[in-house]
Amino acid sequence: MSLIRICAFSKCLYRRSLFQRCIPPVTHVDYCRLCFGIRNGPVRHISETHWLQQRHFSPLLPRKDETTTRVLKQTQLLDVLEARIQQLQSDGILDIQHVNVQVLKAPKSGKGSGSGKSPKSMLREKGDIVKPKQTLTKGAAKSQSSKTQPSRWLQKLSQEKTNKIKREEVLQKKNVKETPPTVNAKPHKDVKETPTTKLQAGLMTPGRSYKSVSSPAAMIWTSPSVEGSEGSSKWADKMRSAADLSAHKASKRKSATQAPDVQAPSQQPSPELLAQAQENAEVEELEKKRLSLVSDLTSSASTERLLGDREPAVCSDAQFGIRSYLEACVFSGDLERANRFLLSQHRILSRRKLLDVGMYNTVMRIWAKKGTLNQIGRIFILVEEAGLKPNLGSYCAALECMGRSDSCPRVVSRCLNHLEEEGLSLDNLFGQFVFRQDERDMVLKAVCSVRPEYRPVSDYLTPDDRHPSLVQDFYLQRAGHHYPKLDFTREELQERFGQQLEVEQGCTVTIDSVETARPITQHIANMRTLLDELRSQWRKTLLAALKERKMILASTKSRDYKLNLYPYLCLLDDKEYVDIMIQSVSNLPLSGESLKVLARDLGNRVYTKCSIRQKGQDLMVEKLGSVYSGYTDLLAKDTEDCLALPREQWLKLEAANPSGPTLQGEELPWPYIVSVELGTYMVDLMVKNLKINSDILNPAYERKLIPILYHMYTFRSTRQVGFIKPHPLLTQIQQDATETRLTFDSYVMPMLCPPVPWISAKYGGYLLSPTKLMRSTDGATQHERLLERCRGLHPALDSLNQLGSCAWRVNGPLLDVIVSVFNRRGSDKLGVPPPLSEAPRVPHFNANDPAFTSAEKAHMKKEVVRAKKKYSEMHSLRMDALYKLSIASHMRDERFWFPHNMDFRGRTYPCPPHFNHLGSDVTRALLAFAEGKALGAKGLDWVKIHLVNLTGLRKRSSLEGRLEYANGLLEEILDSADNPLNGRKWWMDADEPWQALGCCMEIANAVRAPDPAQYISHFPVHQDGSCNGLQHYAALGRDVIGATSVNLMPCDVPQDVYSGVAQQVEEFRVRDAEKGLKIAQVLEGYVSRKVVKQTVMTLVYGVTRYGGRLQIEKRLKEIEEFPKEYVWDASHYLVRQVFSGLKEMFTGTREIQDWLTDSARLISKSGRTVEWVTPLGLPIIQPYHRARNQVLKHDMQDINLQISHDDKERPDTVKQKNAFPPNFIHSLDSTHMMLTSLNCYSAGLTFVSVHDCFWTHAVTVDTMNKVCREQFVALHSQPILQELSNFLLLKYCSELPADGKKQKYQEYRRLMLMLGKVPQTGDFDLQRVKESTFFFS
Repeated sequence: MSLIRICAFSKCLYRRSLFQRCIPPVTHVDYCRLCFGIRNGPVRHISETHWLQQRHFSPLLPRKDETTTRVLKQTQLLDVLEARIQQLQSDGILDIQHVNVQVLKAPKSGKGSGSGKSPKSMLREKGDIVKPKQTLTKGAAKSQSSKTQPSRWLQKLSQEKTNKIKREEVLQKKNVKETPPTVNAKPHKDVKETPTTKLQAGLMTPGRSYKSVSSPAAMIWTSPSVEGSEGSSKWADKMRSAADLSAHKASKRKSATQAPDVQAPSQQPSPELLAQAQENAEVEELEKKRLSLVSDLTSSASTERLLGDREPAVCSDAQFGIRSYLEACVFSGDLERANRFLLSQHRILSRRKLLDVGMYNTVMRIWAKKGTLNQIGRIFILVEEAGLKPNLGSYCAALECMGRSDSCPRVVSRCLNHLEEEGLSLDNLFGQFVFRQDERDMVLKAVCSVRPEYRPVSDYLTPDDRHPSLVQDFYLQRAGHHYPKLDFTREELQERFGQQLEVEQGCTVTIDSVETARPITQHIANMRTLLDELRSQWRKTLLAALKERKMILASTKSRDYKLNLYPYLCLLDDKEYVDIMIQSVSNLPLSGESLKVLARDLGNRVYTKCSIRQKGQDLMVEKLGSVYSGYTDLLAKDTEDCLALPREQWLKLEAANPSGPTLQGEELPWPYIVSVELGTYMVDLMVKNLKINSDILNPAYERKLIPILYHMYTFRSTRQVGFIKPHPLLTQIQQDATETRLTFDSYVMPMLCPPVPWISAKYGGYLLSPTKLMRSTDGATQHERLLERCRGLHPALDSLNQLGSCAWRVNGPLLDVIVSVFNRRGSDKLGVPPPLSEAPRVPHFNANDPAFTSAEKAHMKKEVVRAKKKYSEMHSLRMDALYKLSIASHMRDERFWFPHNMDFRGRTYPCPPHFNHLGSDVTRALLAFAEGKALGAKGLDWVKIHLVNLTGLRKRSSLEGRLEYANGLLEEILDSADNPLNGRKWWMDADEPWQALGCCMEIANAVRAPDPAQYISHFPVHQDGSCNGLQHYAALGRDVIGATSVNLMPCDVPQDVYSGVAQQVEEFRVRDAEKGLKIAQVLEGYVSRKVVKQTVMTLVYGVTRYGGRLQIEKRLKEIEEFPKEYVWDASHYLVRQVFSGLKEMFTGTREIQDWLTDSARLISKSGRTVEWVTPLGLPIIQPYHRARNQVLKHDMQDINLQISHDDKERPDTVKQKNAFPPNFIHSLDSTHMMLTSLNCYSAGLTFVSVHDCFWTHAVTVDTMNKVCREQFVALHSQPILQELSNFLLLKYCSELPADGKKQKYQEYRRLMLMLGKVPQTGDFDLQRVKESTFFFS
């Protein structure tokens, strides 16, 4: 019998050895009929099967003694199989894995003595089945019969093992002279040296093939223990032994391939063996280092962060769907539906596995509000049946119910005792649980009924000294800190809070457009009246249709465990759903919108509105007002100074007002598919019910009702997507009406009061509108879980709070100039999009006209496509500019704030998407600090230098040279400020024309002031990093040449890396042109700084050659004189030269990039996503996974959702490796920005950033520059690459592959060696950065 057939037969025996057990009698005295049915539903099914089997009982079936004998024989047969496998293993026939055969214990005879579990449930019992990779006890069946003697097969197996050990001893003595001493691995001192261990150390018989067979007799790979070093040492010895075995095999294979007459010297080991020995030593050293790191971190808080999150609790999409469905039922007040749905999920065993304690708690909270304690008791029984343990939420619901119903003190005491028996405490309950409405008061009432002296202890203000070393002084030494105050009184801030609260509760804001209002003709008036009538009619139609659809959904009989949209359609009033749909029709682009995008936006709007309503229902608004009133004491200028940070002050105030709901609410985001499904339902309503008469604009047409929205299909790339497009009649009516009002969601507008400080990963930003701390794609939750587990977020949160605390105002005079250009005809040169009247006309032709040739028709079709694309682009740009300018005009006389959040790399962004300082030149120019500061002695000089920087001129000049140049242009500056559109227009030739114009106006106002030093300036002055990504790479590698190229080294004039690369590329071009290369000759005179700048800038952030070629191609097309027929060849040639030039200039950068790329490639190949922690303690994980398709079926269309955020899918190796270097550098530049932000805040400076461009008042530029350089040096004085290597070793090299296969083991070795191979650094002195004038300038 072959080995494969033996293994297959062993599996068959395993399946035949399962026995069913009898069902114990079930009493139902203490259960109601419903609970008894739920509790015993599956049991009743099993018991019926049991009695059916007894009905067909035959005396021919084996009795107890016969069953015992059969199990004994099966065990003996297993011994035979194992002996045969050992023989085959010794003969080296196959590399096969031995499947452990598992035998169940025979059940006791007697009626009612079984456990009442089916064979499937018995498989799940750990005590009944031997676990995989465990050694099966040979005498399992012999315990039932003491008279049974060992079989002859056991004796034969023992003899086989003895003979094998003897053969190994002979082989050891024979080969010990041939094996180089450097290859042998000494066994651990605690491990007994046996012939087997020596064999594993590399002493194998030449010419014989040894295969690894995973069996109980084989070596078992175990993961290292964090608690002690004994298991880890054994693990390391096994690793070394396997490595030496592999090395010796390689040497034997090489010797076998040599010619027979060539004899290698017996005393000299081969180079391969020496290299392998050196590699083994490196692996051993890395393992010792890893164990040392584990030992150092065992007692620290970061151990949990590094090693304790191997298997985080991940909620699947199905679980998110269940939880959001229950929450929707609760919010809409449909208690019966929620309870019925939970019970139906619980009854079905396959669905019960999806339930967690939080879902049971959701229903328990409803019963607690009603004071129904017996229902809560029944749900506790369900929790126990599901194999779950009650948590804080469960006991909180029970105690709340007891507080509302004034339960007996003995019941309360019993509940508290159970809580403490579960290892929970009341302090944890009051400190960690998120309360709603008056839940906390009711729980405290119940507790005080039996423990009158109890008072909750808040852990909000527990001192935390676990700050990273970079910010230890910032948090612990505050004696010299001077936190800035806002230029507002306490009363003004409270008034602004009320205004912002009103805006967010309204959910939408309607503002005036800046487009020039044309004279209202009779036709325009008629169109506006007609549009208002149509919208009124559409509201009535949609309202009736929605009510009818809801009635149909409510009456539809479906199984209780199935999800449907009915609860989500009951969250708001019907009129609110209708208003959302009407607003989406008004905002629909002329060219239409993808169904998936439109549906997602509609679903998100419903969720946002529901979230705001939920906070109002939970009584959070009243408590928010109380806490915010106290928070203004920290910010207002008419209050005393305080050394508390905004986050600390807010926590202190909330701890002082414990009564009522918890402000840090647990907002549950809807699953992505739920938002899309709800939105698709609403789109379907609009398409089927919104109609107009076909003759509404032309009575000559036949009258019939036609839909105003069309559902059609179009192609995007190679995929067919659903599209919603407005009817031309609707488009024409809207254009003729020329409406001058725009409606926005409240969360896209700047705030009228300072934002709520971020105090945790779940709370901060807007007052009521839901805001994410870390931006992510819809449906992605891995970042949220990562942040919730992290305890070192304080520096990142405090930095976001500092950025959000900056008050802004609009530059009114400059806004007037921009709006005039916008309404005139726009200007592509100035970045103001022209109106659609300037768009190229779409050519019309008859494709069936025989007058056109096929070539002409093809050309005309391309022209039509090109014209339509241009029209669509111009419309998008025009609307984007209209939104920005209209919001700016609306906020013209206001003071406002931008709440901030960050992406997964730690880069910060303002939350309002349209109008913010991260926008284009137009929006940046419109923004000024609300607080003004006197220019001081050097402030005016910095404004002038800033103006020269904005022009793009004198980039290679010193600061003194730039200042002298600006003084020489004073006449042009004043002319630009006084006559921006009718003067000499010098400002229009600047790189950033609108910011340059604003700077000209500021200089004109300052020089005309009686004392320029006392002039109050609101103008922000920028200090920009010199190719900041390369600066970080040069600092990481201590690269002297690279550091000099990017101004880390002090120089008299700035070093321009872009010009340096352009010069080197020009040298390559000249050399190739002399050799006769045609394209090099064509490029003569066209290789400039501007052509290569974008590629050089983005190369450090991971741009590929393909992307770089497109960038250079775009720059070449902008040169009118360059021959267009050579654009492709020239861009292809130049991108190669740019990559070559940078590789020569930045050797250290390339080595670090390669190390990061290769590390990420090996990590992702092992099935893990790349993760690291910034020097400020912010955890980062790359969210690139293989996409999976999920089809959302709907009557309108099946929507194919590409889910790329599912962290249960394998990582996308290509994206993981390509993105790691740029993402790591982005995390470093965000860390540098946060450090600068915190230290500027402690110095009393106004500070904002646009990634690597820092803004402040002119008078404080010198102070900001000093802080910026000090923090860069402090950051890179840390062993960043070494700490990254340590983290990756701990994270990804803590478990050797359990199967011990050669391929897996080799991959593990390669990963460990790569992660431990930190690139070598140069000898650049970081302290020189503090002296570099042009580091940031």
